[in-house]
Amino acid sequence: MKISFYGACGEVTGSNYLIETDSRKIILECGLFQGLEDSEIKNYRDFPYNASEIDAVIISHSHLDHIGLLPKLYANGFVGKIYSTYPTYDFANIFLQDAQKLQEGNLQTKNKHGLIYSLADVLGVIEHFEPKEYYEDFTVVDNIKAKFYDAGHILGSAIVELSIEGKKIVFTGDLGNPPVPILRDTDFIDYADYVIMESTYGKRSHKGIKERSKILESLILDTIKNNGTLLIPSFALERTQQILYEINAMISDKKIPDIPVYLDSPLAIKVTKIYPQYEKYYDKEAKRRIKLGDDILHFPSLKICETVEQSKQIRHQLGPKIVIAGAGMSTGGRILFHERDFLSDSSTTLAVVGFQVKGTLGREIIDGARQVEILGDKINVKAKVVSIDSYSAHGDYNFLTLWLSKIKAVKQVFLIHGEEEARENLSNIINSKLHIKTTLPIEKETIEIK
Repeated sequence: MKISFYGACGEVTGSNYLIETDSRKIILECGLFQGLEDSEIKNYRDFPYNASEIDAVIISHSHLDHIGLLPKLYANGFVGKIYSTYPTYDFANIFLQDAQKLQEGNLQTKNKHGLIYSLADVLGVIEHFEPKEYYEDFTVVDNIKAKFYDAGHILGSAIVELSIEGKKIVFTGDLGNPPVPILRDTDFIDYADYVIMESTYGKRSHKGIKERSKILESLILDTIKNNGTLLIPSFALERTQQILYEINAMISDKKIPDIPVYLDSPLAIKVTKIYPQYEKYYDKEAKRRIKLGDDILHFPSLKICETVEQSKQIRHQLGPKIVIAGAGMSTGGRILFHERDFLSDSSTTLAVVGFQVKGTLGREIIDGARQVEILGDKINVKAKVVSIDSYSAHGDYNFLTLWLSKIKAVKQVFLIHGEEEARENLSNIINSKLHIKTTLPIEKETIEIK
């Protein structure tokens, strides 16, 4: 058996891993490369394997850096099944259509390379999904078996357990950062021979995980006091719902007064509507609030901005307000217009609540840039910028090490999905504390599993 690593090696996007036995080929993930242009250009190159020879695909969750090239795989001849959880299937349909629409929009501006795939490819590949429940044993193909465990990263995210040729391989996908609102805690795994493990925050320790809602509460109260604007660039899935949940709880528990909250992301609005279909996957506290009659993701002061005109009106609204808008790394979407309008105002606070890839505007701002270019304009950053790492949906090196320590008999760990310094640091920690052999695969490297 061989594992080939074709993405997210020394970077955090483009997850794609080929597993080959003597008779079968399956891939874990088929994700977009995101960030700098020299990374995104990889999305246009040929796959390093024949798509028509791939028997099946297994997807851990619905973020585009894990699913974003599935339509291209289909367009290149893939006819097998795609396995995921049920929420991942629903979200994938939304995200892939949105990604294709964004490609078409970019043809008129920055993208001169053409479309990666068509809408027909998106609709076609969705037909190949065969969703499974957590903890359900299923056959991928022939004697390759699999099971999904809850990764606690986003709704529907999964740890993948594979049984192949008498060996157990565990693929983490992206591990969560428990405890977080709504989601259940990340499952621990008892046994594995080999682990393919993410390392996004392999060099970071999230401070004050239990206090993160208090930090948000403090920012909201300061925003009210300063009669300012709290901007939250947010990912459409998980982060947006987590923020809405916590603001709703603060208002319900009388910790903050009513304040206008603008949800200005058509994609996040679509995603939020799916959440109630999967209440069975919620944690105990979310279920408790629902049982008491609380609509956990909606409250009277929440303003849903579906149209462009509704979005434009936000800049004219006087008084303190909160604006939650995509994209989470300020790479596009409506948040750019709000950052252009409000970042030069000292009464504004920008709350960064997720990982920012190198080369993105979000990364530039949290790294301390005092002037940035947004939509062609030079903007002086006078706003207060706060990065709340504890809102990350990824576990830090402490949790990653703890999670791995619970697995018995691990022979080798392959660290992927992390910038080079992050996975090198995590590798050193694993070697020194757990004494497990770690490997840092490079892109296009093939490793034989004996």
